[in-house]
Amino acid sequence: MPTSNVSSGEFSREATQSASGIVELLDVMWEQARESTTTAPASTSQLRLMYLVDLDEGIRMRTLCKRLAAAPPSVSRLCDRLQAIGFLQRLPCPDSGREVVLRLTTEGKAHLRRIREERENMLHQAINALPRTDRRALARGLAALRTRLAVNTDEDSRPGVVSAA
Repeated sequence: MPTSNVSSGEFSREATQSASGIVELLDVMWEQARESTTTAPASTSQLRLMYLVDLDEGIRMRTLCKRLAAAPPSVSRLCDRLQAIGFLQRLPCPDSGREVVLRLTTEGKAHLRRIREERENMLHQAINALPRTDRRALARGLAALRTRLAVNTDEDSRPGVVSAA
């Protein structure tokens, strides 16, 4: 907890370091959840792609490349693998014959649902062990952080990238 002698910048730096540490721990937990819930494993990169497609059904390949900050050939290979295991569909873009849109299949959505359920169970156990006041503060803080990270600007369409304006 911050004290009256701790500057706002120091508290922000401390909060940033804590959040970064949690992200690293969650990465390990997510990998464990991914491995324990599937017989057709999707890599971490493939799961990131699936999350973005799930958030924006019918996303154009070009937009997906921007959001992943990846080259089109790399994203295309990820899509090839997901399509081969039955998790992803590529469809012609309705308003541009040169573009492709992406959708998760029923199997792909079910796969994500299983992983999310496993992750939520892991998090629920950890959060439930916290004192009630800490759970409330965590819920408020995470809601505010999620809102801030979800902001997309016209200049940069990657999730979490916020303009300095």
